[in-house]
Amino acid sequence: MKLYHFPISPNSRRVVAVLHHLNLECELHPLDLMQREQMQPEFLNLNPNHMIPTLVDGDFVLWESNAIMQYLCSKAPNNTLFPVNPRIQADIARWQFWQTGHFGSACGTFIFEHLIKKMRNLGEADAVELLKGAEKFRRFADVLEQHLKGRDWLVGDTVTLADFSVGSFLDLATMAKYPMDGYVEIPRWYSAIEQLPAWQSSAPKNFM
Repeated sequence: MKLYHFPISPNSRRVVAVLHHLNLECELHPLDLMQREQMQPEFLNLNPNHMIPTLVDGDFVLWESNAIMQYLCSKAPNNTLFPVNPRIQADIARWQFWQTGHFGSACGTFIFEHLIKKMRNLGEADAVELLKGAEKFRRFADVLEQHLKGRDWLVGDTVTLADFSVGSFLDLATMAKYPMDGYVEIPRWYSAIEQLPAWQSSAPKNFM
């Protein structure tokens, strides 16, 4: 298998963490998005969305990070990241869809305004966008905060794909200046993810 990824991207990191957690062999091929390597014809033939990560497994090409994570779990039978119980799988998928549809985009405003703009020399952060972003972030962070009360993990009593999917965006919370004031359960939960060997080994070597 071969994974095209951008190391500091939350979407990429969670896939790499799953690879490490399951001890799966995979060649990691970083793309420099700042140099627009994702727009090269060779990559566009694999992923016409020109987005990362993208997995190649023989003649099978798969994009969308959460789909990749589920597929990787099929390579390691009886794993606890995505158990075969259909209700547990549905619960995990629910949080993965929630991350894609809501929490990830809420965090994305701060990532763009505070990090990507800096990396691309696009000027200062837009105060109006940040104000709107803060409202959206708190709406969905409140949902996560309430769910985590009395829980160690999002689904069940052990780490699952749900934790990697949602938690991946918190790696950039400080750098991207998320409005985290007042949240207690979210940082407690994420600190447990940070202790996982697979999460530690998936950390990008250089940020910016």
